[in-house]
Amino acid sequence: MDSKLVVEQMSGRWQIKHAGMRELAQKAREAHSPSLVSYGWIPREENSHADRLANKAMDELGGFVPRQLNFLTERLRTDEVATTIIFVRHGETILTPDRKFSGSGEINPPLTAEGLAQAKLVAQEVGKLTPEVLIASPLMRTTQTAEEIAAVVDLTIIFDEAWYECDFGIWDGMSIDEVKSAYPKEYQAWVSSSAYAPPGGESYDALGWRVDEAIDNLVAKYPGKRVVVVAHNGVIKQAIRLATGGSPSSIFHIDVSPCSISSLLIWPSDGLRALRSANERGHLR
Repeated sequence: MDSKLVVEQMSGRWQIKHAGMRELAQKAREAHSPSLVSYGWIPREENSHADRLANKAMDELGGFVPRQLNFLTERLRTDEVATTIIFVRHGETILTPDRKFSGSGEINPPLTAEGLAQAKLVAQEVGKLTPEVLIASPLMRTTQTAEEIAAVVDLTIIFDEAWYECDFGIWDGMSIDEVKSAYPKEYQAWVSSSAYAPPGGESYDALGWRVDEAIDNLVAKYPGKRVVVVAHNGVIKQAIRLATGGSPSSIFHIDVSPCSISSLLIWPSDGLRALRSANERGHLR
């Protein structure tokens, strides 16, 4: 096959999230004994014969049938209650104004006075959304922000390292200019590919896989609930990217502000995700 995704899914290494596709995949697996079938990836340019056979089969069925992409319209008409994840980015730290790298490393800065003021404002806004669960990254800045929210919504904070910020390795605490000067080749590689990890750190792609799994685990544990997750810039950007089906590199085109609110809807039956809001910050004015 020339689709790596299908190879991984049919081999059982990757999850198939859509219920209808899971059923089709199971029927395909049951069509022949597993001992007779193996899945392997080959480049598309080497797979032209298979393409011709597929096109011929579709022609014989009466022409091309478009693959359905919009499942949200139908889902909104059902009675299934979606899980709502309300993402809150932490408030300002001493590293925020200068856009310094602030990951999950040892620096772990607390909120500034401005950051605490932002946290109090976002807590009042979150209170209007009547959340049922409050989760936070255990880092200092997210903990302090979550504590302000907990005081308003009267919920116990559940700390989960799955929501840690991206690990920027030895760049943690450095400014962009400092990194460009000290690590010019590495910096250029980092801004050119979401698959590149800073020295001793984590790539944005790896962060995306971590966030994807964390979302699935949250929905499985709290189906149909309203859940607040106090997290970080990179984490929330990945959640938005994943919900909108963006490519890995599209994270370079998303940004969220301190103490902003972004929210997703996820349907527990098959994990369908929809972006409800992004970077809401009217409550900070």
